[in-house]
Amino acid sequence: MSIPRPYIFMWTIVGLVLTIGASFIPVYVTSSPWQWLNAGGVAAYPLGFKCQVGAVLSIGCLGGRTAGALSQIAYLFVGSIGWQVFNDGGGIGYFQKPAFGYLLGFIPGAWVCGQLAFRRRFDRGELRSTPSLEQMGLSCLCGLLTIHAVGISYLILFQIVSWQNPGEFKLVEAIGTYSIEPAIGQLVLGCAATLITFVLRRLMFY
Repeated sequence: MSIPRPYIFMWTIVGLVLTIGASFIPVYVTSSPWQWLNAGGVAAYPLGFKCQVGAVLSIGCLGGRTAGALSQIAYLFVGSIGWQVFNDGGGIGYFQKPAFGYLLGFIPGAWVCGQLAFRRRFDRGELRSTPSLEQMGLSCLCGLLTIHAVGISYLILFQIVSWQNPGEFKLVEAIGTYSIEPAIGQLVLGCAATLITFVLRRLMFY
């Protein structure tokens, strides 16, 4: 399914604004439901990362591969020139941080997500452009896996280049910190992006 250029431009701007806004929204989990009636009530615990991943997947599902990738290129540009839109600030020197690879992964991640979300499918012998919930979920999952594949590849490069002092950077610990620990929270963000974009695509008839 092709998207007209004006829509690509619109979704690129929306994706940039959405990703920047999501960079200021931490991800929280609540205490167990059976603890809500206790004296402490509902407690929220930060997971240590922001909602950018949910924004990246959402714009891919809504705007398609081109708008998704362009919005993330613009996001990296804005952060690289000094705007404090990344998790730990911004600036050109951010590429020397291990987490920068995951930001680079936003570009192919949004592209893959958008590519799959707008792939036509057969339903009972008929070719349909409107995606199913399963297709949207698969799109978000593949986009998320792409982000982490690029991020881990960057961590390996980080280890080889040794931008930090020898012995300070440990690859296995870094993978645990940036990929394994946030996995559950980011899967939840992916599920939320799937449901929200599925409903919006139905409402907008495309």
